[in-house]
Amino acid sequence: MEDLFGAEGGASELMNQAMSLVMTYAPKVVLAIVTLIVGMWLINRFVGVLDNKLGKKDPTLNKFLCGLIGAILKILLLISVASMVGIATTSFIAIIGAAGLAVGLALQGSLANFAGGVLILIFKPFKVGDTIDAQGYLGSVREISILYTIVDTFDNRRIVIPNGQLANASLTNLSAYETRRCDMSFGIGYGDDIDKAKAVCKRLIEEDERALKDPEPLIVVGALGESSVDLTVRAWTKSGDLWPFYWDMHEKVKKAFDAEGISIPFPQRDVHMIKTD
Repeated sequence: MEDLFGAEGGASELMNQAMSLVMTYAPKVVLAIVTLIVGMWLINRFVGVLDNKLGKKDPTLNKFLCGLIGAILKILLLISVASMVGIATTSFIAIIGAAGLAVGLALQGSLANFAGGVLILIFKPFKVGDTIDAQGYLGSVREISILYTIVDTFDNRRIVIPNGQLANASLTNLSAYETRRCDMSFGIGYGDDIDKAKAVCKRLIEEDERALKDPEPLIVVGALGESSVDLTVRAWTKSGDLWPFYWDMHEKVKKAFDAEGISIPFPQRDVHMIKTD
């Protein structure tokens, strides 16, 4: 009987301790969960508003900065929630620091990409909307995030390039200046009138409104090829007009040369047969 009453007393004591723990920590846990949910909602709202505001002023900076601020605020929120439950923040921060060091060693490439993104935003070799030629891809910059830059190619492909590669390699920014020079080459026959061909090219350039008057176009004999006299034609246009102007000029020059009787020779060789006994 004594053993029975002793067991019942022990169970009752355990129940009392359990109820005491529940009464002590349940409100803290509930408050921590509510704080976590509300805090995440507020952070997402804040980052969304910041993204909307910065997107209008600086589309290049907003994605990178919003991602970084969002990550920092969420880490601070987790530390605050942990302290509310009763976890020592110093220990929690130490654990996060140790985990961060381990993850950093394991993700050295990602850290290099992060540093590359910072360098891109500081020195601004390109911005959102620019056309770049980098890492073998030509396209328009859609987004610069914390670790990657997203480029949309002109054949509607999305390319994700690590920021570390962009920051440590050569690239061509085709949108850096408002104007660009359009370089073209047209071959005519050796028996054709060079001055006449140059006059035709000059007239076609002057008739096209996309060609700029300043700097003046350049039309010269660039080379004497094996089968043709090669005219080098250089005209300046706005950056957005370069390729349409380039394609239209080739079609116009072909039609104008045909109308003026100017030949566009193809590669050919004269073979002389010598008959011997």
